[in-house]
Amino acid sequence: MAIDITVPQLGESIVEATVVQWFKEEGDPVATGEALLELETEKVTLEVNANDSGVLARIERTAGEDVKIGDLLGVLDDSGVTAAEDSDATSAESAGEGEMPSEEISPSVAPAVGEQAAAEGERAAADQADEVADDRVTPVARRMADEAGISLAGVEGTGMGGRICREDVERAVAARKEKAVSDETGREPDERGTGRTERQASRSLDSAATDAPAQAAAVSADPSGASSDHREEVIPMSRRRRTIASRLVEAQQTAAMLTTFNEIDMSTVMTIRRKNRESFEKRHGVRLGFMSFFVKAVIGALREFPELNAEIREDTIVRKHYYDIGIAVGAEGGLVVPVLRDADRMTFAEIEGGIREYAARAGDGKLSLEDLRGGTFTITNGGVFGSMLSTPILNPPQVGILGLHRIDDRPIAVDGEIMIRPMMYAALTYDHRIIDGREAVQFLGRVKSLIEVPAELLLDV
Repeated sequence: MAIDITVPQLGESIVEATVVQWFKEEGDPVATGEALLELETEKVTLEVNANDSGVLARIERTAGEDVKIGDLLGVLDDSGVTAAEDSDATSAESAGEGEMPSEEISPSVAPAVGEQAAAEGERAAADQADEVADDRVTPVARRMADEAGISLAGVEGTGMGGRICREDVERAVAARKEKAVSDETGREPDERGTGRTERQASRSLDSAATDAPAQAAAVSADPSGASSDHREEVIPMSRRRRTIASRLVEAQQTAAMLTTFNEIDMSTVMTIRRKNRESFEKRHGVRLGFMSFFVKAVIGALREFPELNAEIREDTIVRKHYYDIGIAVGAEGGLVVPVLRDADRMTFAEIEGGIREYAARAGDGKLSLEDLRGGTFTITNGGVFGSMLSTPILNPPQVGILGLHRIDDRPIAVDGEIMIRPMMYAALTYDHRIIDGREAVQFLGRVKSLIEVPAELLLDV
C-alpha cells in the first residue's frame, strides 16, 4: 500500500520550508521512526521521520525545493518490506550454495584479494579519521563535506573550541578546486586564484582585445553566473537567511526606528564577577558572565517603562506583564534569538545556564521552534565580536532591543578627577510609534544605573 510522506506542521506562523537533503534514496528500506529527510524553516532545521516501515518508492520534492505544509514529499510502499526481505533471503541462500572454500582460491587470485583487503583497510582508516573529526564538526559543516566528498580529518577548525564550521569546509573545497585547476593546467595560481603561464602573460594587447568578446560570451553563457577565472561565486540564500533579510527590511519599512546611546561604567560588575567567579562556578556549575546582570537590569527598567515591553496590534498597544527576554545568538545559518521564558523568575545561575545551553544548541543546529517562539524584548551583544558601537534593528513585533558592545578602558571624569575606567557603549533601538524619546532615554539611563550600582538589582528586580 502506498503511504504519502507530507510536510508536517512546522510551528507557530511558519507555513513554508525548504528541502535540505534526503537521507534515503528511492528503493531504500525504511523503518518506523527513521529519519527520511531534513527540512529548513525560517527558524530551525528539522527532520521528517517515517510513521510506518516500508520502502521509499518515490521522491517527489528534491533538495533545494520550497514546500508548504501538506505538500507531498514522497511515497512510501509498505508492501515492499516483505518483498525485500524475501529477496535478501533468496540472495543469502544462493550465496551459501555457490560459496567457494577459502583453500580453493588459486594463486593468481590471492594477490588481488590481498590488494582488495589492503584497500579496504585504507578506507577503514580514512573513515576512522573522519569519525574522529565528527566529534568536532557542526552538522552543517558535516553535510557540506559529505556533499563535496572531502575528508574532514585534515580540515582545521576555526569555530568555538576548535570546531569545524561551514567556513572551514568552504575553504577546503575552494583549495581542492584550486589545486585541481593547477594540476590540470600545470600552472601555479596567482594571488587572485587564476593561473597564467608566461605565454599568456606576454600575449599582445591586440590578441587580448580579439579574445575579449569570446570570453564575455562564454561567461554570459554560464548559467551559474560564475566567471571562468573563479573571481565570482553564486551561492543560493538559505531559507533562514532569506527570512532574516525580509524581516529586517520589513522592520525598517513598518516601524519608526530610532536609536539612543549611553555609556556604562562596568567597574563594579567586573569586580563582583572577578571576586565571585570561582565560587559561583563551583556552586552552580556555570560561569558568571555579564549577560545575567544585563537581563536583570533590563527587567528592572521594563517594569518602570512598560511601553518597551509591548507590541502594536493594528490600532492597539498590547502591554505584556511577563518578561520573555530574547538573547541574540550567532549561528552558522544566520542569527537566531532563543527566548528565556519568565526571565524575571530566574536566578543569575539559571540565566547563565540557559544562555550557555542555547549557544551550544545553536552551534549544533538543535534549537527547537519552542526555543525561538515569542519574546517581549531582545538583547544582542556585538561586543563578543569586537564591535565598539552599532545600531541594532528591532525584532518584530517587539518595540525595543538593547545592543551591548565591547568594554574598553577610557578616561572619564569622576568627582572632578580624570580616571581610567572600563566603559561600554550601550544602544537602545525603539519604535517611535509608541515610545517617545524621553522614555527611551530614561529607560537606557535606568539600565545604566542598575549596572553601575548592581546592589539595586537585589531590591528592584
